[in-house]
Amino acid sequence: MQWTKVLGLGLGAAALLGLGIILGHFAIPKKANSPAPQDLDLAILETVMGQLDAHRIRENLRELSREPHLASSPRDEDLVQLLLQRWKDPGSGLDSAEASTYEVLLSFPSQEQPNVVDVVGPTGDIIHSCHRTEENVTGEQGGPDVVQPYAAYAPSGTPQGLLVYANQGAEEDFKELQTQGIKLEGTIALTRYGGVGRGAKAVNAAKHGVAGVLVYTDPADINDGLSSPNETFPNSWYLPPSGVERGSYYEYFGDPLTPYLPAVPSSFRVDLANVSGFPPIPTQPIGFQDARDLLCNLNGTLAPATWQGALGCRYRLGPGFRPDGDFPADSQVSVSVYNRLELRNSSNVLGIIRGAVEPDRYVLYGNHRDSWVHGAVDPSSGTAVLLELSRVLGTLLKKGTWRPRRSIVFASWGAEEFGLIGSTEFTEEFFNKLQERTVAYINVDISVFANATLRVQGTPPVQSVVFSATKEIRSPGPGDLSIYDNWIRYFNRSSPVYGLVPSLGSLGAGSDYAPFIHFLGISSMDIAYTYDRSKTSARIYPTYHTAFDTFDYMDKFLDPGFSSHQAVARTAGSVILRLSDSFFLPLKVSDYSETLRSFLQAAEQDLGALLEQHSISLGPLVTAVEKFEAEASALGQRISTLQKGSPDPLQVRMLNDQLMLLERTFLNPRAFPEERYYSHVLWAPRTGSVATFPGLSNACSRARDTASGSEAWAEVQRQLSIVVTALEGAAATLRPVADL
Repeated sequence: MQWTKVLGLGLGAAALLGLGIILGHFAIPKKANSPAPQDLDLAILETVMGQLDAHRIRENLRELSREPHLASSPRDEDLVQLLLQRWKDPGSGLDSAEASTYEVLLSFPSQEQPNVVDVVGPTGDIIHSCHRTEENVTGEQGGPDVVQPYAAYAPSGTPQGLLVYANQGAEEDFKELQTQGIKLEGTIALTRYGGVGRGAKAVNAAKHGVAGVLVYTDPADINDGLSSPNETFPNSWYLPPSGVERGSYYEYFGDPLTPYLPAVPSSFRVDLANVSGFPPIPTQPIGFQDARDLLCNLNGTLAPATWQGALGCRYRLGPGFRPDGDFPADSQVSVSVYNRLELRNSSNVLGIIRGAVEPDRYVLYGNHRDSWVHGAVDPSSGTAVLLELSRVLGTLLKKGTWRPRRSIVFASWGAEEFGLIGSTEFTEEFFNKLQERTVAYINVDISVFANATLRVQGTPPVQSVVFSATKEIRSPGPGDLSIYDNWIRYFNRSSPVYGLVPSLGSLGAGSDYAPFIHFLGISSMDIAYTYDRSKTSARIYPTYHTAFDTFDYMDKFLDPGFSSHQAVARTAGSVILRLSDSFFLPLKVSDYSETLRSFLQAAEQDLGALLEQHSISLGPLVTAVEKFEAEASALGQRISTLQKGSPDPLQVRMLNDQLMLLERTFLNPRAFPEERYYSHVLWAPRTGSVATFPGLSNACSRARDTASGSEAWAEVQRQLSIVVTALEGAAATLRPVADL
């Protein structure tokens, strides 16, 4: 066994030699000309900006919107394959691409029994029927794959009753009807879009005994009052009289059967009888030409001035029809809904570019794929941009010209229109991984509402990177303005730190950014081009969720030449490169200080006296905001100091993690037990009238008329403590990492 001793001595000597080499390597001072760490390459950025092609985006949109692609339909799955093909292309593809499938609960109208709305005479005969489909004005509205207008997740049923007009279906609207002496039990309520969410209209109606709900789009809210066929599409961008807005009436987001769990085979599913969040009564959307026939024949008291619209008559409240109208006075409205629930497979598609230095840090860029009909604007304008941006970056990748410092993940979400389902299931399945590793989420859903200006919604830390990107990109149209300079003309605010700057909107739950910001606490943004609000009162582009949202609609009216699509692609592309390639993450946490200070001032001015009456002090909140401001400023100074030198990459990595993780510190999953997925204490839904911390505002609104010592005032104190704790935790996160 002598050879074993020799081998052992040899291995020991080799180990000592290796250890000496390693120690020597780290003991030798590094030369001044050591390679600089990978950072944003301005030449690469300029190349990407120059290669993003408006014509290619246009052709992407033509293909994406060629046929209706309702979630889980054959055409939706065809587009899954198109994305995989593009992202696996040998010349312009990404490192990898894959599709994942979830089995989710969706809602569809019955093909055998279409939903119908009729006026029924005193003897039970049908004397008038609303249109079941939209008018086929361009040959694209009558195909077999065009889904009938319906309210997704509304229950089936056939209620019949006298018609009342309930404005936007808000709780106060139904209370106003009761104040007017109108008995709501067993009636059918005609409501208009706007004011409250779709599903809330049915929930509020049911509370007051209403049997069924109709919803329409008033021309005053979307068409600037125009309603005749020659004034609407295809002659202008306005909604034709037969246009009907489809949509999900589900209260929450994610798969209804698997809340907080991914909809995979192993997950527990809630019994259908116990699912919450569906409308409680049959509901059906109709076009404004049908709403005119009903509303302009109503009897009763004149509706308030703020309830009036643009249907060409004076709106009345009902109940029932007037005796000198088109229908007998005692006629009723019948609403027959035959929706069905189905388990369907829906796919997400992910395309990945692996980071060269920090592959475990992800910059996510996503949009949903499914639409209600052709969906040229919503969502295909965003997917057309996504495909062009991934093509340009993929080409550089395949040529070996570039690889990002951090990983970039492109995502095409499924079944968004039914309640952000694909993105929510993804965040549920990879919750811990995404929370630990995601730098930011960029959402581009509708990339172009119209072609006047950029519009960005986002959390405060992303403001700086968006400003930097838009200052370097020329705005479409005449003149030589940057996107930033054009943007500030339309949306601006006065900042105590920066002066006049473009204003970022806050993130609600209107698209796939919602689970990332509210559930995971990931800094997020949504980017689009939009219209000049001084020239239209439209609450959104007029053909939203209708069969008139087609390629020609976009090509002719919203963005001829596709220069606004190109501007969005350049903005999103610049933001992606800055987030994925910059040595120091371009997230500016001190920009949160302005938001917190404004929330604090609103609380002091509008709630301070009320809280003082109930012996509740805002002192701890003042101190917490001041702590955050001080730590955010100090962190900014440390970053500035390091940027002037040659910092250790590990030191920079630690600082970047502080920037990345700050948003997570504002999460408290028990802050809002009545809400689902909302745990961000700064951006949860605010129902109170004071523009301050939402939990505090909402609690004060509920407690205002109750006695001291009540549960409502205890909840105010709890919400105040939740906010203070979150701010103190955020301040602690910003301190030097060695400072425990």
